[in-house]
Amino acid sequence: MEQQSLFRNRPFIFLFIGSFLAIIGFTMFFMTTTWFVISDLGSASSLGIILIAITVPRILMMAFGGVLADKFKKTTIMFSTSSIQGILLVTIFLLNNANQLTFVYLVILGFLFGTLDAFSGPAGTSLIPKIVQKNKIKQANAVIQGLGQIGFVIGPIISGSVMEFSGVTTSFLVSSIIVLLSALFMFPPFLKEGAVDNTIKQTPFKDLIEGFSYVKGSKFLMTGILILITLNFFAFGAISIAIPILVETYGGTPINLSYIDVALAVGMLVSTAIIGMVKIRRRGLTSIVGLIATLIVAVAFSQIPNLYVLTALAFFIGFTMTFVSIPFFTSAQEDTDPRIMGRVMSIVFLAMNGFDPLAYASVTLLVSRGFDIQLVILSFSIVGLVIACTILWRGNTFRNYNSNV
Repeated sequence: MEQQSLFRNRPFIFLFIGSFLAIIGFTMFFMTTTWFVISDLGSASSLGIILIAITVPRILMMAFGGVLADKFKKTTIMFSTSSIQGILLVTIFLLNNANQLTFVYLVILGFLFGTLDAFSGPAGTSLIPKIVQKNKIKQANAVIQGLGQIGFVIGPIISGSVMEFSGVTTSFLVSSIIVLLSALFMFPPFLKEGAVDNTIKQTPFKDLIEGFSYVKGSKFLMTGILILITLNFFAFGAISIAIPILVETYGGTPINLSYIDVALAVGMLVSTAIIGMVKIRRRGLTSIVGLIATLIVAVAFSQIPNLYVLTALAFFIGFTMTFVSIPFFTSAQEDTDPRIMGRVMSIVFLAMNGFDPLAYASVTLLVSRGFDIQLVILSFSIVGLVIACTILWRGNTFRNYNSNV
């Protein structure tokens, strides 16, 4: 492939713009739904159920999404899923506009939305090595994730402002328009994906088994996946469900919720920019140290009953989290056989996103049983720290992994 800047690579530009808009639309939908359930339905347990409905399909369908990503054009999968997600958001807007948006409708539509994410996630992440050079994969990941963090900043700002001045219904409408626009940028002719790498004819079940066997045979991948599970269950997942509960508990408004979400995203953005500029050789050790740092900040987060201090701590949680995911994610993309990339990325994506609903369920169950939310976060953080320190001690292969790119 001819040497060129990422920003002269038109398929990459369309990919990151489409991804950027999709994240803005999703974060708007997520925040609007969160506030609608907390303020209108008035139930933390209902929020947990709806968030589980959005994310559980990722666990059920993610691996199969990876099989499809290896069998079919990744661009076709991304365009189709984004288009349907936009239509689902339009449906939510119309229901809410007619005062017909109920808990049951949100669960059903959230379930469908999450199911589509199980197909689009592996397709998008496994597409990057096909459209950029190998020595630019880390930079490409940093650009896309960095732009994603800007989306995580802009989404809550737009959503909080729209809800503050125009209401929940308008916020649902804007999010649906943005997601449909993201689908336009993912139109397959714009991305110019090459031929499908996987030409071996076998059953989907054998494809699935082959993917799991590949991951199981790699100590590096297995340890990295355990690290991502620990991060997303004991830190990010638990704190994500805690944030709206804490805002409501301490008398906050949608703007306060926006502040915390924005601080989290800004922290991710700053660290992503650093990772994109600095060459990280010891990526395994960087991921482990990032995990330990995130959990230490989460312990502090559990002890502060002040929304403004929690906003500052959210920044540091976002800052440290990125050092966990990007180094491992990039190494997995660089070293994996392209023929099986979709299936491997689906398993990695599952570790990144699939354990959030278990955290949502656990936290909401404990809160509904009368446990203080900050005590719950403290307990989760301490258990995660024990796991992280054990990985640092025992995970020699992962800890000593060095990048040659």
